Amino acid sequence: MSIGAGRSSFQKTYDGFVKYRILRQSSGARTMPVTLAAFASASLNSMKWTDQGIDDRKNYFSSRLSYTWMLLVARKFSSRFSLQLTPALVHRNLVPTAEDRNDLFTVGAGGRFKITSRMSVNAEYFYIPDGQIVSSEYDAPFSLGFDIETGGHVFQLHFSNAGAFFDPGYLTGTRGQWTNGDIYFGFNISRVFTLKKPEAFREQ
Repeated sequence: MSIGAGRSSFQKTYDGFVKYRILRQSSGARTMPVTLAAFASASLNSMKWTDQGIDDRKNYFSSRLSYTWMLLVARKFSSRFSLQLTPALVHRNLVPTAEDRNDLFTVGAGGRFKITSRMSVNAEYFYIPDGQIVSSEYDAPFSLGFDIETGGHVFQLHFSNAGAFFDPGYLTGTRGQWTNGDIYFGFNISRVFTLKKPEAFREQ
């Protein structure tokens, strides 16, 4: 199980998530063809109502909240190539108009290809069926990334037409287009710290 929290400058949003692996891909006596994980997150928009153009009605704290649920179905086809299918449901307590849906269904697909033992290229695309977002223009988020491992650290370079980094933001609020040069760049450094050796967990 993984637990995380973050803060984004986009809409001054705070978010948290929980991810739990249900099944692990394996072969042999107990063959499991895929890895299956469940993901849930909550997001809080902390911008002032006046900054959002909403100041002529009674506003509630609950209107700041959005939720996302995902099912991650992944398969490693070889030591170099992996694919993942991600059906997701996004619930927004507050939507721009009555015609917009509070609940949106989307499905994503992603892949990873290892160029070398320490470098990989990743891609991800999400599709939202028509009729769910009607009050504003929407573009499907497509992201391209590169992972570089340096013996303990993983450097991640991201290029995307989505300006938001939290789930409801990029799943329902993407406005940029790759063909128009609307490309955002992100950079992460990941480091794993081991407090207890994995063998010790297996012995308990």
